[in-house]
Amino acid sequence: MEIEKLVEAQRKYFRTGKTRTVKFRREMLLRLRRSLFDHEKMLAKAMYEDMNKSRLEVYMTETGMVLDEIRFHLKHIDGWVRPKLRRTPMAQFPSKSFVRPEPRGVALIMAPWNYPIQLALEPLVGAISAGCTAIIKLPSYAPKTSEAVARVIEDVFPPEYIAVVQGGREENRTLLDQKFDYIFFTGSREVGKVVMSAAAEHLTPVTLELGGKSPVIVDETADIRLAARRIAFGKVLNGGQTCVAPDYLLIHEDVKEKFITAYREAIGEFFPGGDMSDMNVIINEKHYARVSRLLKDGRAVVGGGTDSSRRFIEPTLLDQVSPDSDIMKEEIFGPILPMLTFRRLEECVEFISSRPHPLALYLFTKSRAAERKVLGSCISGGACVNDTIMHLATSRMPFGGVGDSGMGGYHGKSSFDTFTHYRSVLKKSNRLDIPVRYRPYSDRKENLIRLLMK
Repeated sequence: MEIEKLVEAQRKYFRTGKTRTVKFRREMLLRLRRSLFDHEKMLAKAMYEDMNKSRLEVYMTETGMVLDEIRFHLKHIDGWVRPKLRRTPMAQFPSKSFVRPEPRGVALIMAPWNYPIQLALEPLVGAISAGCTAIIKLPSYAPKTSEAVARVIEDVFPPEYIAVVQGGREENRTLLDQKFDYIFFTGSREVGKVVMSAAAEHLTPVTLELGGKSPVIVDETADIRLAARRIAFGKVLNGGQTCVAPDYLLIHEDVKEKFITAYREAIGEFFPGGDMSDMNVIINEKHYARVSRLLKDGRAVVGGGTDSSRRFIEPTLLDQVSPDSDIMKEEIFGPILPMLTFRRLEECVEFISSRPHPLALYLFTKSRAAERKVLGSCISGGACVNDTIMHLATSRMPFGGVGDSGMGGYHGKSSFDTFTHYRSVLKKSNRLDIPVRYRPYSDRKENLIRLLMK
C-alpha cells in the first residue's frame, strides 16, 4: 500500500473509535505479546545475522524488555485510561471538572538500527495502550531484523491499525511529508533536526530520542574494580552501539593506573581465553571505517585490535587523548572508551557543562558530596551512580534526553502519556446560572468576582 494511502487508511480506522476501548487495547497488547513469543527464535537469528548479537543479549536488551513493558501496561492500563476528577474553583460553581486521557490519533514511530526490536516495539506499546494507530518505519541498516519485526507486526495486526514501512531515505522523506498526529523518532541529532523541521510544517508534536557523548566520572573514592567491570559492561554491550553507552571517561589521576588494570581484567573475564567470537560487530562498512579511524586519536592501553573481514573492533581503552580530537567531538558508537584525567571534581563539572547536554551521565564514587555536586551541577537526560546503562531498564521511570540529546520521555506510564492528549473538561450544571459574569458589569459584580477568585 502506498504510504499516503496507508496514512489515510489509518486515519479512517482511528475515526471509527475501535481503538479507544480498554478491551480493544488490552487485546492488542496481548496479540503483540503472543507474536513476540511465537517469533522469538526468528528475532534472535535475525539479530545474529545483522550484528552477531548473542541470543542472551537479544533477550536481555530487546525482546525481554518489550515483554516486560507489555506486562507493565497490562497491569496498569485500567487506571491510566480513567477520567480523573479535579477540584472545581468556587467561581465555576455549580460544575464538575475532570481530565480525559484521549489518544492522539495516527502516530509515526521511526526506529533506529542499533536496537531495532526494542526501539520499534517499546514505543508501539505506548501507542497501543494510549489507543492510537501507528506506522513503524524500520531501519534499513539492519535488514534481517527489520524483516523479522515486520513479521511480528504483520502476523497479528491489520495495516490500517498497525503497519510497518521498510526502506531508506526515500521512504523516510515520503513519511515525513504526511500529516501525523504524533511522531516518535529515535536516532541521530542530525536526522532529529530533519524530523522536527518536517513535523513543524504540520504542527505535529514530537518525541526525539537522540544521543550524544555520555560521560562517566570515576573519582578517587570509587570501588575501582567494580567501576571498571560496570563501565566495561556498558561499553561492550551491543558492541558499544548504544545511545547511552559511556562515551568518554574522566578518571582521577590517582586511580588511573589501577583502573586500567581493572578494565583489562574485566574484559578478560567477559571473554575467557580472549575469545570474542560472540561479541557484536559494527553494523556496516561505513560505520566500521569511521569507528576504526577514531582509534588513531589516542594510545590503546587495553585492546585496540580490529578485524576488517568481519567489521570487528576489540573493546579498547584509549589513553593520551586530546579534548579537541575527533573522538571527543563525535558520538563513538563503538567499543572504544577515550580516557582523560582530572585532579579536582570541579574540572569534570566544568568540562561536562561546557558541552551539549548528554543523554546519560555516569558517576562512580563513595562520596555523597561528590554525588550531590555532580547531579546538582551537570544536566543530562538520565543518570546512574555507581553503574551504567541500567537506569533505562525499568518501566517505572521515564527515559529521554534533554537539549541536544532529545526531548520527551517514555517507558511505562510515560509511554502512555506520550501518545495521549489529556483533555480538560468542565461540565456545567443547567440548574443554576449565576449572572455575575454577564454584562452589564457593575461595582457589585466586580466585588463578588474578586471574592470568588481569591
